[in-house]
Amino acid sequence: MLTISPDRSHQTVLTTFEVTPGTCADVLDLLSVAYREVISKQPGFIAAALHVNDAQTRIANYSQWHAREDFQAMLRTGEMRARNRQINELCKGFEPVMYDAVAVF
Repeated sequence: MLTISPDRSHQTVLTTFEVTPGTCADVLDLLSVAYREVISKQPGFIAAALHVNDAQTRIANYSQWHAREDFQAMLRTGEMRARNRQINELCKGFEPVMYDAVAVF
């Protein structure tokens, strides 16, 4: 379960995908399958959520990992490198950024 707390030592990753209304559903499908089949089974994975804006031009992915190295190791697997190439073909771009929670209100 996703937990947002500055008291946790988890690594939070926010990834934004720039898509079009014509590719949004396809990218969401690819991401959902990747989470079900690969990402959620990787060491250090805690939880994730996918969000899409009303215009279907942005997908936001929030994920939590036990450590930064766990997320980086998942990205380096051959399976995810191939999947990310496929996702990238449908996006104008995407960028994962690592964050630490510092406050919750």
